[in-house]
Amino acid sequence: MLRPMRGPLATSQGRCPSVTPGTAAATVAVRLWQCQQQRMPQALERADGSWAWVVLLATMVTQGLTLGFPTCIGIFFTDLQWEFQASNSQTSWIPSILMAVLHMAGPLCSILVGRFGCRVTTMLGGVLASLGMVASSFSRNLSQLYFTAGFITGLGMCFSFQSSVTVLGFYFVRRRVLANALASMGVSLGITLWPLLSRYLLEDLGWRGTFLVFGGVFLHCCICGAIMRPVATSVAPETKECPPPPPETPALGCVAACGRTIQRHLAFDILRHNTGYCVYVLGVMWSILGFPLPQVFLVPYAMWHGVDEQQAALLISIIGFSNIFLRPLAGLMAGRPAFASHRKYLFSLAFLLNGLTNLVCAASGDFWVLVGYCLVYSVSMSGIGALVFQVLMDIVPMDQFPRALGLFTVLDGFAFLISPPLAGLLLDATNNFSYVFFMSSFFLISAALFMGGSFYALQKKEQGKRAVVADALEQDIFLEAKDGPGKQRSPVIMYVTSV
Repeated sequence: MLRPMRGPLATSQGRCPSVTPGTAAATVAVRLWQCQQQRMPQALERADGSWAWVVLLATMVTQGLTLGFPTCIGIFFTDLQWEFQASNSQTSWIPSILMAVLHMAGPLCSILVGRFGCRVTTMLGGVLASLGMVASSFSRNLSQLYFTAGFITGLGMCFSFQSSVTVLGFYFVRRRVLANALASMGVSLGITLWPLLSRYLLEDLGWRGTFLVFGGVFLHCCICGAIMRPVATSVAPETKECPPPPPETPALGCVAACGRTIQRHLAFDILRHNTGYCVYVLGVMWSILGFPLPQVFLVPYAMWHGVDEQQAALLISIIGFSNIFLRPLAGLMAGRPAFASHRKYLFSLAFLLNGLTNLVCAASGDFWVLVGYCLVYSVSMSGIGALVFQVLMDIVPMDQFPRALGLFTVLDGFAFLISPPLAGLLLDATNNFSYVFFMSSFFLISAALFMGGSFYALQKKEQGKRAVVADALEQDIFLEAKDGPGKQRSPVIMYVTSV
């Protein structure tokens, strides 16, 4: 016989319901679970603790699984063309949709992180990416691949990647620069391993079986998300929803709420008033029209010149392996105070080097020439990856950085969506892969010259304004010294004689 219980397990009358032993046991279990759920939010990890390094490892794996995956799509390019009898432009829509959604869904990921937390969002992304790849293995036409391998997989990868980067900022405070540099090694590891795994599975299982295996691989994002426990912060994230609209004008209230949400996550006002941010966004958007093309078309280009399939897949792995060492080094160098005032010009120089390197690739398709191209390309790629967010932090104040980053990723997503199909149209018209690399060089070099020249002009303009202010201040100090320290200067009186 059960005795009356006190505390959280007791009922409002002071005793448990004595119906049957099974019901009483179930009630006790439910109450224990409720008490445990109430105590769970108090068990928070502390920043810069020992568990932060475990979260860093999970973030590295997540970035390798998500950001490293689009580089291996080029390995399936020829097989997908043959399977669906599609043109280069039609097949190019698969990686373009994948990369576009990976960048454009950033504001939606921010809303989910604010509502459910980084842990749930990362695990949701892993489930979506897995479902997308599994469904794509059963696709019967390219339209289904656009939706499954492109949209659903890209959406899941965005959720996992951006939420893992967000939680890393909460876990590391004193060593945040080092943590971001180490986490970026995961991208390099993914670029190294994804092409090798894709080539190995493609020979034995075909592209359908390989995509099915990839669905299981993406489930590891759920494991990484489970590791990301809530962390104690000094300022709790704002998770309150907008108040419900008044019943008199529900449509107007809904529109106003949507407008407030867009304004909170997308910095259109900064784009209008901050000239440096406008130059940065336009320059990077223009460069993205050419930046992802070597990652998509390098393997088909090498095979078109007679390079073996294994060696062609190895080229992408060379880029990733080089970035393992170059990207953290570039990140640490960019964080030094000596380079603080020159980061914008180094960023433009990295794009210029990237564009010039593509000209070398277009000149020759020999394997060893392509190996040298991949090594030099890795240097410029690591510089771009290390500086792209750091330069944005230098241009925009940190309190406005999340909104500026949200608009930046959305606009970049449109550029990623256009770039590969545009190159595919050029390839269908010319039937020559060299023109694709010439096109990439044009966009990258022109964007580098535009950003470098614009940043220099803005810096000179800012220096002119500072010189005027300094001269006025110096003149004011001279007049005060001339009048004497104890003599108060009389105010200047101006008379308006006409209007």
